[in-house]
This record gives sequence, C-alpha cells and structure tokens, in this order.
Amino acid sequence: MAWGNSAGGQSEREEKVSLELNEEILQSMEVGMAFRDYSGRISSMDFHKQSNYLVTASDDESIRLYDVATATCLKTINSKKYGVELVCFTSHPTTVIYSSKNGWDESLRLLSLHDNKYLRYFKGHHDRVVSLSLCLWNECFISGSLDRTVLLWDQRAEKCQGLIRVQGRPATAYDDQGLVFAVAFGGYIRMFDARKYERGPFEIFATGGDMSDANVVKFSNDGRLMLLTTMDGHIHVLDSFRGTLLSTYNVKPVSRESTLEASFSPEGMFVVSGSGDGSVYAWSVRSGKEVASWLSTESDPPVIKWAPGNLMFVTGSSELSFWIPDLSKLPAYVGRK
Repeated sequence: MAWGNSAGGQSEREEKVSLELNEEILQSMEVGMAFRDYSGRISSMDFHKQSNYLVTASDDESIRLYDVATATCLKTINSKKYGVELVCFTSHPTTVIYSSKNGWDESLRLLSLHDNKYLRYFKGHHDRVVSLSLCLWNECFISGSLDRTVLLWDQRAEKCQGLIRVQGRPATAYDDQGLVFAVAFGGYIRMFDARKYERGPFEIFATGGDMSDANVVKFSNDGRLMLLTTMDGHIHVLDSFRGTLLSTYNVKPVSRESTLEASFSPEGMFVVSGSGDGSVYAWSVRSGKEVASWLSTESDPPVIKWAPGNLMFVTGSSELSFWIPDLSKLPAYVGRK
C-alpha cells in the first residue's frame, strides 16, 4: 500500500504485502485511510477481482469508484431518480450492476461508470432486491428479492432466464468457479447446479436451527467453505461439500432495515464481520475463537469486504475505511527494512 502508516519506503511495503496473515497481524489492523465525505450510510460495496478497483453504493444515492492502490476516488455517479442499494462489478472493471432503492422501480441496471450510460435494464422483481451475485466466468448473475423469488439473468438479455420461488428473504451466491450457486432462507442453504438449476437443489444444508432471516451467504475463495449471516446476529461457517456446520459466531442482532455482512480472508483462515452494535469482529476458522475486535461509536452494522489477495479489509458505514496492519505494533517486524 502506498498510503499506510508505515514509513519504511518501498521495500517495507513490498514485504508487507508478502506477509502471511496470522492472528498477530490481524490484531494489529487499524484504519489506514478513511473517506468521510458521504452524506448517507454505505449500503454495499464490491472489489473487482482482476483490478485495483472498489465500488460503493450509498444511501446518499451515489455510486463511487475507487482506485485502491492509490486510495483515490476516481468517479462519483449519482442515481437520484432510482436510488441505489446493492452494487456488483461485472467482469469489466468499470461496469456494474446495481439495484434501486426508491420503492417504485425494482429493475436492476447495467451501468457503464466510464461514461455514465445505462447499457441494459433487467425487469422482473416486484419488491426490494436484497441479494445480488455475479458469476466470474460468464455473463450470468442471480438476484434475490423480498418478493420471494430468486431470478437468474444473462447480462446480454433484459428478461430473466430462470426463476426459483422461495419461502422467505433469500440470500444468494455463486461459488468462484461459477458451477454452483447457493440460495439461503428459512434456516437452510440450498445448493444448485448452475447448469441444471431447474431440477431443484442437489443438496440442502441445515444451519443449526437458526430460522431467522438470511442476510448474506458467501463462499471462501477456494470454494471449500461457506458462511451465512442471519438477522439474529449469527454467522455460520459450513463445509461447502459436506454441509457440516463447523462453527457459529454470535454478534448483536440487526434490524430489518440493516444487513449483517461477513467476509472470509483471502486464504479462508479468518472471518471478519460487522455487528448490530456497529463493531467489527474477527474469528479463526480453525479454532472457532474470536481473535480480534474493534469497537465503534456507530449503531448499525458496517458492510465489510476483504480485498482480494491483500492484507486489507474495507468497512462501509457513514464513512469508507481501509483497514491495514500497523507493523509498528508487531515486535517481529519492527525495525525490519
């Protein structure tokens, strides 16, 4: 990172990136950079997998594009007419899909951030979209709505390619290979073959009797693990092949208007999560124990994403914060050049 609080020059920054994440490094992490120019809460954000870009969506009706390497905001686009709630990158680093937040038009939009042009509208939902997940390997994506449907889309077509009815608020996610997607609701995670989804789920995993509303479901980068967060403040980690519930972490519950988000670290060793009291927590997947926490003066859970392949995670609340290790707190690294 060119903008942390380390003063050791280029060699130390290169070493910093090559460090392997462990509990000590995770405990040292603090805000290295913050953007406080939002006039509403950040509701969603996404890292592009092959570039240094980060995109955010906020209640102030803005979509903002950042270059993470230089910690600069490259562009702000306002969506005053439709509002914006969820945002995801497509494979292209300056094209996103986002959901609206105006209560009268639930279409999803394919937007070019480069020239602020709508490339396509995706119409089909009749209530707020609460989950959005894109496949990395083709032009497909899935969306889940409070209208109790999960719709399957191709970015090249305005009409949905498939529909799955659910009995509750759905959380959706593709695995990194794009072969499987998960749909969580009502205390279970249903696993679908992306090519034969119409046959129904090929596996159904239980989440320990937690029947509260699903918020977010995600796969680890290697696809071996998955996590599910729920409104009651539970973060469940499962083996994504066997469906075994490996551990459950507990934080403060969240309100119906908020979303509890958690994120795996790049190698899947740790989970970081927001909480209903605004705090951030980290746990070891291997031991199941809490390894770090950062208290907050906020009262709503931050959205949270770990940067791909980086010793950095980002939180979004009333401000956007980049969290990086403070090597001066680590005896093993002090004085190293």
